[in-house]
Amino acid sequence: MMKRNKIAIQLSKGLMLLSIALFSCQKKKETETFLPPQFQKGPIIQVLDKDIALPSLTSHHDKTYASWVEQSEKTSRLYFAELVQNELKNTHLIAEGEDWFVNWADYPQIRIFEDGSLLTVFLKKSGPGTFAYDVMYTLSKNGKEWTVPQKLHDDVTQTEHGFVSMSPWGKNMLITWLDGRNTAGGNGHNHDHGHQGQMSLRAALLDSKGIKLNDWLLDDRVCDCCQTGSTVSQSGPAVVFRDRSATEIRDIGFISWDGSHWNETKIVNMDLWEIPACPVNGPRIASLGNTLAIAWFTAAQDRPEVKLVFSEDNGNSFGTPIHIGLGKTIGRVALQMLDDQHAFVIWMEEGKLLGKKVAKTGKTAAHIEIAASSEKRSSGFPQMTITGNHIWVAWTDDSQPKKQIKTAYLNKASILAD
Repeated sequence: MMKRNKIAIQLSKGLMLLSIALFSCQKKKETETFLPPQFQKGPIIQVLDKDIALPSLTSHHDKTYASWVEQSEKTSRLYFAELVQNELKNTHLIAEGEDWFVNWADYPQIRIFEDGSLLTVFLKKSGPGTFAYDVMYTLSKNGKEWTVPQKLHDDVTQTEHGFVSMSPWGKNMLITWLDGRNTAGGNGHNHDHGHQGQMSLRAALLDSKGIKLNDWLLDDRVCDCCQTGSTVSQSGPAVVFRDRSATEIRDIGFISWDGSHWNETKIVNMDLWEIPACPVNGPRIASLGNTLAIAWFTAAQDRPEVKLVFSEDNGNSFGTPIHIGLGKTIGRVALQMLDDQHAFVIWMEEGKLLGKKVAKTGKTAAHIEIAASSEKRSSGFPQMTITGNHIWVAWTDDSQPKKQIKTAYLNKASILAD
């Protein structure tokens, strides 16, 4: 649709003996309280001589899973494990390589099909250019044996592909990504963001065997490097992303499926943020029933803030934006629905990771300070998922010589009762 008009991976037994410390071996860290009373400390994922970063969280029935990237000088390794209160269970290597594109804002992700099959995506270099890389995917039925990674998209350009979002859609998986095939010059390269054309938004439908069932162009001009978000409500899939107008207005775009095709892009709210560069700060979307919630960062009129809107009709209309940030936010939002009347949003501001319950009515609870954080790129983007009555949060702690991932969980019922 044109916009508006428009490896077999060999799992080494030795690697499975990877030392993942659940708590820091330093006495100071054992007694340190880094969470408010509402939260309980989950596993700390760390390896003393390597950087551990880029978390992703997902839930399936009553289980919560995390994936992360371990980086050494030459090799990147993608792992996943089940989170159970204060421990990791069944840690497995998914994939590894010396030719990956590893980026603070564009990270691997894990999701689970309806039948329990696992799907992960990561980025692999496709050429010598800095931003020449492909989206690769691999699947597993048991978490131990993974399929040979395949390229998600069908073009062969050495351009940027990434910023993936994934949502189960019935028995299949909806995958969206930013696609740079149209940015290539005559030789198929994009020359490090020296774009000849526009970044586009594409989507595909994948079954649990890894077969691509469909592929769509959703929008032919979008912001170059902001995350995408997706959800599937009772009415069907919906996708959010940062749009890009001809005059460099970069507000949040929304596209939904009407049962037979994708509707044209609509703007969630006219922030009118004019910026001649990508803010690397994409929106998030969550749903329950036919209720949608969308959260995003904007700095229109030089006022940085996080906003959130609800929709009760699957995006046909949106409510009045609710202001979330405290005035000095850097965004990096995560979002989940608590019930059909409330959402929980987390964001980063003044060196802290903050959370807040927000109601459809516009009423907001007092914000919760979840943890200290850094505003550097190395701190990445916080992640969140809900499993039963637990809200799980994961973030990268870059305060130590080697980065580590911290996790925590919160009782959902206590937040709703507050």
